[in-house]
Amino acid sequence: MISSAEDGVISVPRRRVLVAEDDDDMRRLVADVLRRRGYDVEEASDGAGILDRIEASVSRPESIFDLIVSDVAMPHLSGLDVLAALRCAHWETPVILMSARADADMRDEARDLGAAFLDKPFDMKALESLVGQSLVEPRGRRVLPPPDPPRPEP
Repeated sequence: MISSAEDGVISVPRRRVLVAEDDDDMRRLVADVLRRRGYDVEEASDGAGILDRIEASVSRPESIFDLIVSDVAMPHLSGLDVLAALRCAHWETPVILMSARADADMRDEARDLGAAFLDKPFDMKALESLVGQSLVEPRGRRVLPPPDPPRPEP
């Protein structure tokens, strides 16, 4: 609810989620589910798009993402490449990675970098639950990232 301070009501901004997926239908589906749950969602079609949107948000702290939901296998930069670059730059934003072709090593690498993992196909209730869990853990906006996340070579 947005209201003036005179009303005695505190306005709470909606949680911002960045959804990255190269499959347009899957990206729209995930984004729509999260929007219906009240999240402010932006979309990217690849790993480079994730970094572009993060860089754009740095100058406006109110627009920093509270959560990133990303496919692993995408053009330009994979979800794991982006996750590694973010952690290297000390970004603590929670990340959920999704993949239809994950093996144990990929899941372990994601978890070692602090990400949650969803195997495709997944039930949207599982996504909603994992998003909720990821947003209550003490990460995300509490530590603001440095201004320029490194861009790994494609």
